[in-house]
Amino acid sequence: MKNDNLIVLFIADIIGKPGLDITTLYLSGLIKKYDADIVIANGENAYQGKGMIPQVAAQYKSLGIDVITGGNHTWDNYQIFNLLKESPHILRPANYPKILPGKGYIVHTVRSGAKIAVLNLQGRTFMQTIDCPFQSAMNLLERITPETKNIIVDFHAEATAEKQALAHYLDGKVTAFIGTHTHVQTADERLLPGGTAYISDAGMTGPHDSVIGMKKEISIRRFLMQTPHKYEVAENDVRIQGVVVEIRGSEGKAVGLERFSLP
Repeated sequence: MKNDNLIVLFIADIIGKPGLDITTLYLSGLIKKYDADIVIANGENAYQGKGMIPQVAAQYKSLGIDVITGGNHTWDNYQIFNLLKESPHILRPANYPKILPGKGYIVHTVRSGAKIAVLNLQGRTFMQTIDCPFQSAMNLLERITPETKNIIVDFHAEATAEKQALAHYLDGKVTAFIGTHTHVQTADERLLPGGTAYISDAGMTGPHDSVIGMKKEISIRRFLMQTPHKYEVAENDVRIQGVVVEIRGSEGKAVGLERFSLP
């Protein structure tokens, strides 16, 4: 890896304090290992498993995370509204209503002077009936592409079919298409014909002895009884997961994608 190429380190959905703790433990080593130019992390589950608060956002930044992406749980803590107004590096899905604060993309300048754009979108299948991610993506790419061809998409979606369809729709127009939301790392990483790196889901940074990060007993109770029970973040078998994307120069084409799961 490397030469004159750019390296993107993407940390999968960080779940509460366990996720923050293991990110604190491993991130600096991962940055050094891959000589990462930019670090992106999905932080929609940052605070007690739901939403984001200023203190946690500051901790993410102090660890070397350059851009924080979001998803459907972005809005679960009211403090996110001011954060989105004040912190351009904290994104929310771009296809939510425009009256909401914040932006769905950022163009980040790395230490070499190169620019890498991060675009955050959310799916609609089995999720909120927000704007079409296909049309939103194409509209936003008209603004982003004149600035840089290096474009990383975090597509926060439930259905693998929707993820694959949008990835093929954007193949050759974006550098990498990284799925998030399901908290289960998929083994389908590949380079699409047009040069876009793809994976259906980057996984989860947090407790894996759980039901997608939450205590098993509570999740079982919810399914068994079909009544509300407050979720609580689990604690055991904590792992950091994500992917590393290598970009060839300023062409905006991916030459590799590698997933990781530690320890």
